[in-house]
Amino acid sequence: MSAVKLEECRQHIRAQLDNVVNFWLQHSHDTVHGGFFTCLGRDGGVYDELKYVWLQGRQVWMYCRLYRTVDRFRRPEVLEAAKTGEFQPLLYQVSLKSLDGGGGGELGCVREVEHHIQREGAAILENVSADGAELPGCSGRLQNPGHALEAGWFLLQLAAETGNTDIQKTAVEKFVELPYDSGWDEEHGGLFYFLDVDGRCPTQLEWSMKLWWPHCEALVAVLLAYSQTQKPELLRRFFQVYDYTFSHFPDPTSGEWFGYLTREGKVALDFKGGPFKGFFHVPRCLFMCERLLDDLLNEGCRSA
Repeated sequence: MSAVKLEECRQHIRAQLDNVVNFWLQHSHDTVHGGFFTCLGRDGGVYDELKYVWLQGRQVWMYCRLYRTVDRFRRPEVLEAAKTGEFQPLLYQVSLKSLDGGGGGELGCVREVEHHIQREGAAILENVSADGAELPGCSGRLQNPGHALEAGWFLLQLAAETGNTDIQKTAVEKFVELPYDSGWDEEHGGLFYFLDVDGRCPTQLEWSMKLWWPHCEALVAVLLAYSQTQKPELLRRFFQVYDYTFSHFPDPTSGEWFGYLTREGKVALDFKGGPFKGFFHVPRCLFMCERLLDDLLNEGCRSA
């Protein structure tokens, strides 16, 4: 049953990735001045011509990664799409290192990440002092499930590269299972954007909203954790966040994903791109999940 469901997930994720790539190829390119428009309405129309440098770099990187590593995206139009970002020369040169496998990756500092494990291991806090102590007030009590889950899959990748089982254990227990379970909305489904560790109302006005990127991070983190551990409860969590994500965020009419939902899961803002949402979290998530599912299903075939 799990293999059948995983195959269904793989096929749907693959189709979603194709849809998202085509949406940005069609709508985001500035053919006059170069670079990318990221403020795209529901149907892909440009509602603001401002270009945000961090989203420009992310889009170049994403095109390069797809072109270099996924056979069906090794097409001239994808390579040319990456070159569209040339209006920022330094950023362009750094990002295009992905085309030849250069540039390396940031391993980060595990000790600094572990400083965010607080309350005797019972919580991940968003902000801590430089020496790893809990901070006072609202800022100190703040939790961001999406960031914790993202840190989790960073650590899982490092654990796989180094063979460090201690890092893997910390990643799964503290940066995947803990923030996922504490961040899940049992009443309406989905992950809260912010929480207060003491159960008080966060001061962020959008705290209860359901945003696209924490769900992207959750899909990657939980699936990667399952692929490394084969724990059934992680597979259950993956199917849970998969079902919520793909029944709420994708737009079946105009393509791509909505980014901002109410707590109840209704679309709050219907644009597809803006100052924070560009061609990055969604395609990166879909790309990574497709590859993880390829590995899981191929391994299952070899073991059968």
